[in-house]
Amino acid sequence: METVREAWTDERLDDLNVGMHREFDQVHTEIRELRDELRGEIRDVRGEIRDVRGEIRDLRAHTDAGFDAINARFDALNRTLMVAAASIVASTLGAVLLNAL
Repeated sequence: METVREAWTDERLDDLNVGMHREFDQVHTEIRELRDELRGEIRDVRGEIRDVRGEIRDLRAHTDAGFDAINARFDALNRTLMVAAASIVASTLGAVLLNAL
């Protein structure tokens, strides 16, 4: 162990210290750059999500309007069928009454 301690002079330790600080500064700089880049990308994704939500809202409104139109058609068909059924019943009753007299 003594030979290892003798090999590490103060100069070498100082060089190691300076080198480590330089490397850590580079790592911190890279992390800051990545963090800034990630924040920008997250902002972009959030904007895209808002756009998609708007499109979904528009699609729902369009779909609801389509279903309202279909419901109106079914209501009209139902009224037509009820009038036709009432007409058939009335004509049948009329025929039965005329035959009975």
